[in-house]
Amino acid sequence: MVITAESALSSKTRWTIVGLLSASITINLLDRQVLSVLASELRTAFQWNNAQYGYIAVAFNLGMMCGQIPAGSLMDRLGTRIGLAIIFVAWSLLTALHALAGPGTAVEGLGRALIGWIPGIGALAAGLAGFILLRFALGLSQCGNYTAGIKALAGLFSAATRARAGGAFNAGAQFGSVIAPPIVVFLASQFGWRMAFVIPGLIGLLWLFPWFATFPDKQTISAVSIKPVGGAAAAAAGERLSLFELFSNQKVFALLLIRVFTGPITTFYWTWLPLYLRSAPETGGRGMSFLALGFFASVPNLIGMTGNVVGGLLTDRFVKATGSVDKGRKLAFTCAFLLGALSMTMPFVGNDFLAVLLMGLALFGNQWVAATYIGTVGDVVPQHLAGRVNGIAGFGDNGAALLAVLYTGVIVDRYGWTPVFFGAGTMPFLAMASLFLVMRKIEPAQFGRSRA
Repeated sequence: MVITAESALSSKTRWTIVGLLSASITINLLDRQVLSVLASELRTAFQWNNAQYGYIAVAFNLGMMCGQIPAGSLMDRLGTRIGLAIIFVAWSLLTALHALAGPGTAVEGLGRALIGWIPGIGALAAGLAGFILLRFALGLSQCGNYTAGIKALAGLFSAATRARAGGAFNAGAQFGSVIAPPIVVFLASQFGWRMAFVIPGLIGLLWLFPWFATFPDKQTISAVSIKPVGGAAAAAAGERLSLFELFSNQKVFALLLIRVFTGPITTFYWTWLPLYLRSAPETGGRGMSFLALGFFASVPNLIGMTGNVVGGLLTDRFVKATGSVDKGRKLAFTCAFLLGALSMTMPFVGNDFLAVLLMGLALFGNQWVAATYIGTVGDVVPQHLAGRVNGIAGFGDNGAALLAVLYTGVIVDRYGWTPVFFGAGTMPFLAMASLFLVMRKIEPAQFGRSRA
């Protein structure tokens, strides 16, 4: 009898782990979103323009990009239990440290000392260098959360249930972006912007206690991990593969491309939605008040959050109905991509309520893609490779997000919001092309000596 996670760990334990992973990424996004919600107020206080705020956002995405492959290797080497705990502590403390940034602070001085050699940094507005440094470090520490979750779920759930588990996990990210605006607006209004960084950063550390009490150690999880169907064709657990061998595999490359063309859409909304809603109508923005932002910035993310859960359930239904992982996942991807393309309708919608609804549907589609993608990783590679494979895909995702965030600020300053939303609506079609032309069939990847 083969012992797997589904037989060795009870259903309650496995779904408790999903809940804890979802909670971790909720905290991750809440900590990440504090700056986005405060963007309009900090811009006014420190006299930053859109492009300069974009530099801060780019620094975060640069950190995310640089940290992806090391974070994947960390998870594969130390295991999810310890690896996730390490980065969790790091990003929580870095979030709280944002309270020490600003003009004339030690953090600002350190930022200028470390990155002042970069052309143009010395001439930036006061306070910017410190925030750039902190956002880069935060990106380095936060990027492994998604990889840790995917790695864990690849071994805990079979192909028939992995998408719904992945959707429940990834829903935590959207839930974090749902609760961030009202929480941050309240904290900033009552205690000032600095405490809006400190309180979420430190309280989140309480998550560590149930995590260590629930998640198995590396040896246990490796012993019981579920292998992909047809896994004999995949790399054996003892076979060492270089990053080049992983990256050059066609199916791994397809996973990378799907994230390259969909990940930046969610990053765009997380980074720029509050500022878009606050921007003047003559720039294509919505001209909302800071208090209204606390509600309207949450609604699209709330709708998007349901895309993880409902989308994951629909994907598993499609797999069951078609009797094929390949056909079921492709049908789910296609539906999700088409919904994600609704971003391009924003310039034509005058009603704020309808605009918020359509943005929510676009995020619903993009999060459905994420839930289906999480299930697909376990179909393509075994659990012991999932950390590095998703690190590679995350590297591409955050590299694309970095460019998108950088140019969003420049484009908005020059041309307004219209071309930005057209670009966001086009990217899902490129992801669809990657699925059908590069991935072709969703099945276990073959590597080097594992090929027949």
